[in-house]
Amino acid sequence: MPASNPQPVPTSGQSERGRSAADAAGTVREPVGVLIVVPTLDVGAADAGAVALAGILGKAGYRVSVVSRAGRLVAEVRAAGAEFVPLNLDSNNPVVILRNAIALKRVARECNCAVIHAHGRAAAWSALLAARLVGVPLLTTWYKGFREQNLFKRLYNGIMARGDRVIAVSEQIAQLVKDRYGTPGERITVLPVSIDLERFAPAQVAHERSETVRRAWGIGRDTKVILVVGRLLRRKGHHVVVRAVARLKERGFKDFLCVFVGEDRGRTHYTGELWDLVLATGTTDVIRMAAPVADMPAAYAVASVVVSAAVQPEGLQRTLLEAQAMERPVIVSDLGAGPDVVLTPPTVPEGRITGLRFSAGDDAELATVLLRLFSMPEPTRRAIGARGRDWMRSHFAPALISEQTLRLYREVAGGGAVAMPLPRQKRAI
Repeated sequence: MPASNPQPVPTSGQSERGRSAADAAGTVREPVGVLIVVPTLDVGAADAGAVALAGILGKAGYRVSVVSRAGRLVAEVRAAGAEFVPLNLDSNNPVVILRNAIALKRVARECNCAVIHAHGRAAAWSALLAARLVGVPLLTTWYKGFREQNLFKRLYNGIMARGDRVIAVSEQIAQLVKDRYGTPGERITVLPVSIDLERFAPAQVAHERSETVRRAWGIGRDTKVILVVGRLLRRKGHHVVVRAVARLKERGFKDFLCVFVGEDRGRTHYTGELWDLVLATGTTDVIRMAAPVADMPAAYAVASVVVSAAVQPEGLQRTLLEAQAMERPVIVSDLGAGPDVVLTPPTVPEGRITGLRFSAGDDAELATVLLRLFSMPEPTRRAIGARGRDWMRSHFAPALISEQTLRLYREVAGGGAVAMPLPRQKRAI
């Protein structure tokens, strides 16, 4: 469905004379159409990013269509005022990609779209073909660093660098795109994701909500909780955390629990490896693998620290933003987040840090950093957390990210309305 009561945002090239000419020609001025394509609408970073983008553009008066395989976030797409068009874009089969490109071309023409925005590689291949056939710009958004085990993988991943504008969610990812593909800096825009500072606010989490999480995890109020949030994937570095936890036990660290919150989404091989490692290291008493938590603000509220042990570039993890918004110290690997996401020494002085950093894959260093954090006086840890929320408020607030997004779209697609004949027919794929 189109956004309700859209308010056009005229570009500098739209004049009153142009409006009069359109009216005289028997046409109406409708919002600029934007086609957002994403493989799935479930729980991934690209999925959430596509939904957030639809909301920002819809509120600004753009007519947004989101094309994806149906998932749990479809309701949020429609709530944002965007149209949902079901199409399986989660395949890297060349025949399917070509077929999807033809379908996207038809949708793009019917909605008179001025730009196609791809989130995810498989979707981007179809989007590129459709954009070239229709003659509109292609935008791509990078959320993480992809592994490139061979030439084919490099070619497949490289589609994300072929957008007319390439959006990176962090400086770390922007640098990766430049280094790997030689993409000119003027084609790259760093545009972080935003964080809901009202939902993720310590003051909003009632005592009962925190206690519900504590009971679910079987922990007391004095237990120090090391929280790791994210799907059970090797690149997330859960195995590094297990080894670090084993070192904590060896050093006599007590009254703590490490909780992994996430799902493996069918990747049971790595989950099995993790369990074998937990058993081999004798850490079954201090490691818990929990199911995804519906009330994540409450989960952060009971955490003492939130850890990202990523072993490959992760871009910008919402988990780290949410944790800092909840005034929790964070510990990240040097591949888990860059200095534009988490403030750590020596990049900033101790009085400004929002977390600590360790070398990716180094479980001994992670254990040392954890001990360093827990050895700090409680007021010092609280101060780190408070600075984290201030950092989120000043750099990742929704209003700020929305302003940056709309500025980019005005540059690429124009803003407001374009002349179109009426009536439009409802499409079907």
